[in-house]
Order: sequence, then structure tokens, then C-alpha cells
Amino acid sequence: MAHQWRGIIAEYADRLPAHVQERIVTLGEGGTPLVEAPALSARTGAQVFLKVEGMNPTASFKDRGMTAAISSAAGRGAKAVVCASTGNTSASAAAYATKAGMVCAVLVPDGKIAMGKLSQAIAHGAKLLQVDGNFDDCLVAARKLAEAYPVELVNSVNPDRIEGQKTGAFEIVDALGDAPDIHALPVGNAGNITAYWKGFREYAGLGDPDAPGAHLPAVSTRTPIMWGFQAAGAAPIVAGHPITHPETIATAIRIGNPASWAQAEAARDESGGVIEAVTDEQILAAHRILSAEAGVFVEPGSAAGVAGILSRAERGLVPAGARIVVTVTGHGLKDPQWALKTLDGADVTPIRVSADVVSIADALQLG
Repeated sequence: MAHQWRGIIAEYADRLPAHVQERIVTLGEGGTPLVEAPALSARTGAQVFLKVEGMNPTASFKDRGMTAAISSAAGRGAKAVVCASTGNTSASAAAYATKAGMVCAVLVPDGKIAMGKLSQAIAHGAKLLQVDGNFDDCLVAARKLAEAYPVELVNSVNPDRIEGQKTGAFEIVDALGDAPDIHALPVGNAGNITAYWKGFREYAGLGDPDAPGAHLPAVSTRTPIMWGFQAAGAAPIVAGHPITHPETIATAIRIGNPASWAQAEAARDESGGVIEAVTDEQILAAHRILSAEAGVFVEPGSAAGVAGILSRAERGLVPAGARIVVTVTGHGLKDPQWALKTLDGADVTPIRVSADVVSIADALQLG
């Protein structure tokens, strides 16, 4: 009988903390496809692959960290969890909390959450509170709530989230046979770039000597250069200071004061990489290229990494022939409205035809 993927905790048990394995709460997360993208390779002069994290159970990379955080909380007997979210965390936390039989409270910025994500959190039974403020205000409130009341915080400041998310790096190396030359991804709250760098280092035998799996032989011969990309209207790491009122169409990375700021800078500096800003226009252009040329439908924030490598290619900053993996973090159905607009912002409308074959063939220009 063929092996069925069991979720990241079971698959990478020897490289994850024992306390997340006492009561595993899984929806089968991880094992997502690594897809070669010839269209992006042609545009950049590199060999580009996409790590498609929208194929996780709640359609974003957040599930990797959430299975670890909720499992850890369940092992301690927790009855309730809380998170601040721009959307994907709320959907993931609600689903995993439901699986664990816990109450899930979600604080979201008022009017700043995509409908696809909001509907997921509600469907999974989360107690959803829209806060008069931005994501950063929500996170401050969630932290204070967890400090003062019997509820567990499951945002990326929770170290178990980082432990789970690092498995994305393991899967990339397992698929390629070694680390890529460059790994690119969006940067919002900066937990993911932190986690991937941790994972790449551990697989190369360069992690904390006290970390789980430190006794195991190295799997890769090197670590990649890390390229992170923020939205220009929400680029505090690029600016060098918090952004009080972050604004971008990429709601998933609309964060003005990342919780893992210092760790993201460490990943950049230790790898010899960069963290740069891309405009909303560049993000939407990359979003369309991914859908129309690579066959991968993502939410706008997830396209920031692709926007970044295209921007760097235009400036001659992509090494010829380099093997690049771009993590695209969430599915397009999370925030589908942008796919329903033309390049000039008009609504896309179907072509109307009569129900005869000749008319349909003419509309398709098959004659």
C-alpha cells in the first residue's frame, strides 16, 4: 500500500519538539507541490520553481505552524486560543481549534480582511471580533489577552508556529535534492522568512546544537540566499521604522510592525540576501502572470515574491541559470476579486453567445 502523507508533525517527527507530538492535531498539512515554472524561468533567465502553499488544508502556509501551535496547546490541556489576523491565520486557527475541540477567538482589523478568509473563520466557528485599528493593534491586544486570561496565543510570535513552518524548507530540499541557490517569498509579519531560514540551516547541519534533529546528518550541502519582499505601502523593514498606517491591496502582508522583524533581518544578513519593496502594480502584474502563464492562482500578497524576482531580473540582479524557489503562500480564492478586473481596472465580463456551435466557434476564433 502506498504511503499516505500524514501531516508535518508525523513526517518530520525527528526534527520537531517532543511537546508538539504529545497530542497531534492535524488536517494533513504540508506535502505541497513544488512546481516548475517555465514562464518565470524565461522571464528571469533562472530556473524557477513555485512552492504552492495554497494547497494546504485551509489554503495557506499558516497550517504548517498552526498544527504545531494547536498540538502544543492541546498537549497542555488548553481549552481556548486567540490570534490576531489579516485573514489567513484566522482561517487556520479556527480550523485547527475546531479539530482539537477548542474555542478560537480571532481579532481582525475592521474592514481589512478579505471575504474568502473571513468566511472560513466564521464557517469553522471562530468568535470573530473586528477591532477598531490595524493588525498591529490587534496583535498587541491578543498578546495582552493571553497574558491576563486562560487563553493561548497562536500568532507567529508563538515559537511552535516557527517550528512547524520550517518544514517548508525541508520539503524543498527533499524535492530538489539540495537547497536552491535563492529562496524568495513575501514578508508581512516576517514569521515565514524566519522559519524557512531556520529550516534551511537545520537541514544543512548549521542549526542550534540543542535543536531537535541536531544529531542527525546534514541533508543539504548549503543554504540559499534569502530574498524577501514587502508591499511598498507596508514595508517597515525596508524603511527601517514601523509604518503607522500600512496600506496595500495585498491584505495578507499589510503589516506595519512585524513581530519577527529582527529574525527577518538576521535571515537576510546571514544568507547574504535582501528585503526589498514591490509596488501594488508590480504585485498585481505578478498575480496575473502566475495565473495566466504558470497556471497557479494565488491571492495578491502571495505574488509579492514573484513580483520581487521579476523586478530584480529587470535590473539585471538575477544570476543567470540560478535555481530559485518562490514560496507562494495562499490560494487565489482567499481574495478572488482581483482576478475579476482587467488591467485598466474594469470588471471582467463573459462573452455572450447563442447556444449554437458555429457562434461558439466564432467567439473562440476556431474558424
